[in-house]
Amino acid sequence: MLAGAGAAGGAYEYKNKQQLDVLEKEFSEGKISREEYMKRKKQINEGSVIY
Repeated sequence: MLAGAGAAGGAYEYKNKQQLDVLEKEFSEGKISREEYMKRKKQINEGSVIY
């Protein structure tokens, strides 16, 4: 049972990492403003234990 919970948590954190990577790419390419970047980064981080 704990292994399943750990795997689910790991998958969730992996998804957060992917979202952060996409967000950073969009910001570096100028597709989003710094304000939008910070807002979305905060939302992702609030849902993450690690990031």
